[in-house]
Amino acid sequence: MSQWTAADIPDCGEKTFVVTGANSGLGYEATKALTRKGARVVMACRSIDRGLTAAYDVRDELPDGTGGSLHVRRCDLASLSSIESFAEGVREDFDELHVLCNNAGVMAIPRKETEDGFEMQLGVNHLGHFALTGHLLDLLVETPGETRVVTHSSGAHTAGSIDFDDLMREQSYSKWEAYGQSKLANLLFAYELQRKLDAAGVTDTKSVACHPGWAATNLQYRGPEEMGSRVRYGMMKVANAVVAQSAAQGALPLLYAATAPDVEGGAYYGPGGFQNMRGHPERQESSAASRDEDVAARLWDVSEDLTGVSYDVTALAPPA
Repeated sequence: MSQWTAADIPDCGEKTFVVTGANSGLGYEATKALTRKGARVVMACRSIDRGLTAAYDVRDELPDGTGGSLHVRRCDLASLSSIESFAEGVREDFDELHVLCNNAGVMAIPRKETEDGFEMQLGVNHLGHFALTGHLLDLLVETPGETRVVTHSSGAHTAGSIDFDDLMREQSYSKWEAYGQSKLANLLFAYELQRKLDAAGVTDTKSVACHPGWAATNLQYRGPEEMGSRVRYGMMKVANAVVAQSAAQGALPLLYAATAPDVEGGAYYGPGGFQNMRGHPERQESSAASRDEDVAARLWDVSEDLTGVSYDVTALAPPA
């Protein structure tokens, strides 16, 4: 098994990364590691205040005069208008975008809806990132050299299914079933995007997927907090302490997928240790359901209809 760590990230000077959910957890750790390697990181955060605090913390850990630059921007993935405004700002202020890290997410929360009426977990984890990628894809493709879209999924995708008859889980809601659906949707999207890039002859932009295993972050606590369950909160705290790896370790598959030179489009990367819950990143196989091209194509069409964001990948192809 590979012993790849953040120390193996290649020099990222002059490269621009967008990281969603960059102010906490895996996104924060990825931002910190990329900045150490000289990257220009656009921190896409729901809260500007929390984003600025995180940016100050990252800078405080770097020796004076070293590292890349940080740019905190508001991006609420539960709002299509916020996503569009964020993307417009990126396009206006940055001439190039080398990597989009679709990292932010919510997990196992009570049912609620986004600003646009989507079930929150599907809306934030999948539809928000679908819209964001669509708004930024031309900038990625037009950037010289290799560029990437990295989408964070989860091992929970194996328990997920796409219920097209009740996609927003209005008829029956289970927080874990909804989470599994959203994480399966992440993979279906990542693989379908790679197929569309291949079909259009776009060779310098790759769509890659990854998962963190079990990493100790605030993500696990949001569900119990919103439920007001001290018991579940305590159980999650114990599990994080006993089973989970650190957030820094959990961010390695994302960092590998975003920067390692041997990464392949349409591939899936995760920790290679115990039960794929911890350890160093390696290429892995996702579920058969995640590779279902018919479901992926249908989900793509539904996602375009719901978000109003259409992908014209063919138009991005290089001239013959």
